[in-house]
Amino acid sequence: MDVKAIFDTGGEAPPATPAATLVIFRNDPAGGPPQLLMVERSASMTFAGGAAVFPGGRVDEADRTFALALGASDDDARDELAARIAAVRETLEETGLAVGIRQRATLDEARRARALLLEGGELAPVLTEMAWELDLEMLVPFARWRPKHREVRVFDTRFYLADLGTGAVELLVDSTENTHLFWASAQGALDLADSGKIKVIFPTRRNLERLAQFHSFDDALAHVAVFPSQMITPFMELRDGEPWLMIPGETGYPVLGEKLETAARG
Repeated sequence: MDVKAIFDTGGEAPPATPAATLVIFRNDPAGGPPQLLMVERSASMTFAGGAAVFPGGRVDEADRTFALALGASDDDARDELAARIAAVRETLEETGLAVGIRQRATLDEARRARALLLEGGELAPVLTEMAWELDLEMLVPFARWRPKHREVRVFDTRFYLADLGTGAVELLVDSTENTHLFWASAQGALDLADSGKIKVIFPTRRNLERLAQFHSFDDALAHVAVFPSQMITPFMELRDGEPWLMIPGETGYPVLGEKLETAARG
């Protein structure tokens, strides 16, 4: 395998599937660092099977249609709105949480909305039925990852941050794609990965390391003001003859890479 060719960032980028991920914060009841919601994907999934990731998934055509209906003025605005819509939709589907909604949903309302979403597959009709309005400003752009490798499926994933505050909510696992939902601090999730209790792929590990810097959601917002969302494209470089998978510096990430042989890429 020519790993240098696989991770070469030059030339034309391979096709990528648009996707969106939501990093959901809640206050730690014990007063520690904020906790983040993670989902463990079914081992049967083609991408990141068995890995612990943040809620999210691919952007659907219905998300793009909805973005246009909301007044997206051009392709860039449509893609950004569609990604935020997808993040809200996928989170509701995978976890039962109604995030990015102006109204404060009760547990029964969230359950009903999720059932409607699972039945119809589109967010817009669910919002109409529930008399809900989107509040997409609640989703704070954090990063955008788009690998250029050619060995596996490539996703162009936009990461967003959102805050639940107290986080006094119940969760509903989507057993078709995920097997377990759990809350953990960013460092706690890294500790679980290092002990072998969960598996994390390369982008998740780098993002957890970045998120572990924050002692509150306000800390995260202050950080994003200094390091706004940027496109992250991993690349390979040789260090003492060994291939390392790396990301660019000056992007807010405290750890820029690891040996290729240890980097779980999904």
